[in-house]
Amino acid sequence: MLETLLSPKMILTIILMGTIVYITYLTKKNENASEFFVGGRSFGWFTNGSAIGGDYLSAATFLGIAGLTFQLGYDGAYYALCFSIGLTLLAIFVAGPLRRFGAYTVADFLGYRFHSKRARLVAVLVVFSISGFYAAPQLLGAAQILSMFFGTSYEFGIIFTCAVMVFYVGVGGMKGTTINQALELWIRLAAFVIMAGVAIYGGLHYDKVLDGINSFTGPIADTSPYALDGKDIEFDGEAWTGTGFYFPSFWDTISITIALALGTIGLPHILLRFYTNPSAKAARKSALMAIGIASVFFLFAVYLGTVGRSIFLSGEASDQVMADMVAGGNNMVIPSTAQALGGEWLLGLVIAGAFAAVFSNLSGLFIASSGALAHDLYGTFIKKDMTQKQRVMAGKVAILILAVVYGALGLLVKDASIGHLVALAFTVAASTFAPIFILGIWWRRMTEKGAIAGLLVGLIVSMWMIFLPGTVPDFLTFKVPGIVTVPIGFLSVIVVSLLDRKVPADVNDFMEKVHSKEAETV
Repeated sequence: MLETLLSPKMILTIILMGTIVYITYLTKKNENASEFFVGGRSFGWFTNGSAIGGDYLSAATFLGIAGLTFQLGYDGAYYALCFSIGLTLLAIFVAGPLRRFGAYTVADFLGYRFHSKRARLVAVLVVFSISGFYAAPQLLGAAQILSMFFGTSYEFGIIFTCAVMVFYVGVGGMKGTTINQALELWIRLAAFVIMAGVAIYGGLHYDKVLDGINSFTGPIADTSPYALDGKDIEFDGEAWTGTGFYFPSFWDTISITIALALGTIGLPHILLRFYTNPSAKAARKSALMAIGIASVFFLFAVYLGTVGRSIFLSGEASDQVMADMVAGGNNMVIPSTAQALGGEWLLGLVIAGAFAAVFSNLSGLFIASSGALAHDLYGTFIKKDMTQKQRVMAGKVAILILAVVYGALGLLVKDASIGHLVALAFTVAASTFAPIFILGIWWRRMTEKGAIAGLLVGLIVSMWMIFLPGTVPDFLTFKVPGIVTVPIGFLSVIVVSLLDRKVPADVNDFMEKVHSKEAETV
């Protein structure tokens, strides 16, 4: 028992948890809705940029990008490029205007843009759909880490992580969430920098590693004990370093590019972060900082995924590392690679970083969804005359409800790939909120009915193509169907708005507010 408690992975994880508890305790005072949901709009560009990076660079990037690179080669690394494009588009087209608009939740944008409770209600439905899709793989990552490295059951991992979120977000609100997210980002980045440094010091230079992988063809020695079929695992290095390994056609590549790039603009927990800046200028700076951090992070993830593949092919790692790389699938490549490179202490740092990734992203999802449930749904349709204190309490109750719902979703995705699940969440976001925010900010003629049509059609079509691909013609079947669902979402908004023509009477006032340089501090 004592040996377990003194292990590096336990010590570093306990330090992380203790830091979260301390920060949450210091930020527990949330007297009004503004403090609880948007942190009083008090965070500068550095803190909020770090928090956006922490929110965006989830388990899908800390574990998933490296894992997809390990599994798919260049096709896996392409995910990283698409994610980076998404942050850039968000900074250019949405960040500043969204902060000038100023609100508590994503659904507020539709509610106030069109003075419509119906649009707000549909937006809440989409927020829950995207957040649920995104929360499930984060919980999967946490549960797998606890199961593989601490010996707990998968179910315990889900329950434990949800309980942490109830405390983390329910007590600290947006203030605690933001500071924790910023800190957790730098923990993850430090883990990657140290891993990369150890790998380079050990002679695992990228060009050398890549040449070795490319020249490898055939069975990987001594992997039969870990394979399900009892045979050595086959590997084709030229296919891995080539293109078309996972995306067999040009249109498959375009499809995932559209989904991931535009999906960032539609993620509720990322959009919400821009409400927490004191000004539009700070919001833009936050977005630019997040782009820089994410780009560096993705480079490390691709490199470390490649190093992990090289270590696996060499067969020189310990039996435990080889077994974990097979049993954990592509989700556990980073922890296994860390153990192979630096032993238990580096593994402990990476495990702490992985938990930081999960907690950071989940907290953003919880705070965004609690706002949709407490502010947009309960406060708008059920109890309209709530006091500020009651709004905060409603937000905390909403977090308890979300913990149960998201926990149930986490139990359903036990054997899935974190990276691919998140790509599907991006598809839904790109097909629903991305058209609404791009057109709502830059196109005067968008109407309430157009917005509702775009949200509902985008949601239905994307869900249909994700869950019922067998009912779709072969020429419309894609692993990530953004090339079909996103244009349909945009067209639904445009066509219905042009037919409806009932543009809000105050559209000029709205456009002046979100685009005027004078409205820097709202």
